[in-house]
Amino acid sequence: MTISTTKKLLGATIAAGVVFALAGCGQAPTESGGDGGGEAASDFLPCMVSDAGGFDDKSFNQLGYEGLMQAGDDLGVEPKTVESKDESEYKGNIDSLIDQNCNLIITVGFLLAPEAATAAKANPDVEFVSIDDMVDTDGDGKTDSENVKPLVYDTAQAAFLAGYSAASYTKTGKVGTFGGVNIPTVSVFMDGYKQGVEYWNSENSGDVQVIGWDGSDGVFTGGFDANQDAINAAQGIVDQDVDVLFPVGGPIYQSAASVIRDSGKDIALIGADADVFESDPSVGDLLLTSVRKGMDVSVKDVVEAAAKGEFDGSPYVGTLENGGVSIAPFHDFESKVPADLQDQLDTITAGIIDGSIPVKSYLSE
Repeated sequence: MTISTTKKLLGATIAAGVVFALAGCGQAPTESGGDGGGEAASDFLPCMVSDAGGFDDKSFNQLGYEGLMQAGDDLGVEPKTVESKDESEYKGNIDSLIDQNCNLIITVGFLLAPEAATAAKANPDVEFVSIDDMVDTDGDGKTDSENVKPLVYDTAQAAFLAGYSAASYTKTGKVGTFGGVNIPTVSVFMDGYKQGVEYWNSENSGDVQVIGWDGSDGVFTGGFDANQDAINAAQGIVDQDVDVLFPVGGPIYQSAASVIRDSGKDIALIGADADVFESDPSVGDLLLTSVRKGMDVSVKDVVEAAAKGEFDGSPYVGTLENGGVSIAPFHDFESKVPADLQDQLDTITAGIIDGSIPVKSYLSE
């Protein structure tokens, strides 16, 4: 486990003010029918490189993979995929897909963006999709190459709803969170979560505390594996009497779930990226809710557009308004949360969309 003392500068690849201007750009991802390919897809080869979590992480990478495979089914093509075990494999994995004549290469995760940027510049005839990064390595406020389409998600908006829900649910007055690596695409969840708790406090004269993230420093495992570091991070927070825990970083939720079960305490879990209740039923009984990214839908949409020759390099920013981010149902916790909580969340959602309830993130500042 590592405790971050300063927010890492990896987020410098995104010019915050310009991204705010782009936040309304990109159409909402839409479910496409089965006729998306036709002749245009006959020689079209879409490909994908995972982040270190792998395609079976039941979270971030898996969502991207599912979107790609759904598009492949609709188009009648067989995508190529390659998994990364660690950062040292990113370049080689991207290069291998270029060598296999992929027309479209999707890189899953913020950490792959530098290698994607280099590859895109060197291969202008190959189209790239970068999930979770604007690919602005020179900091000029623009994506480096016209053949790169960023897919980014303002998950702070949905995490705000999860934080409000956690504050509504807690009995101990303490809710926790921890992350994999302190990069903007992880801390954005934690930012929104904390703001949601604070909003509940302001609306209800409450004093619910957030353990594990103070808005700049927090608890991080140093990676995205469900390992002893993730167990230690979760245990350190559980020991502080939290009864809601929000791990952000792919498979690390599995370590959090094991700590919760071993504790024998009534502690609720919040999932990230996917609706973990559906992606991993083994922890369904622990889940208060999940903060969802619509990666599967947006990936499917952009792959099918590229197959038709309609690749568009303008950034897509997922929000509550366009459905790119959302909060999952309470599922088994429906009877355990306040009866009017969903109505409150609906009102808050409307306020976030119309701007009357501001949510700060690296995509909105």
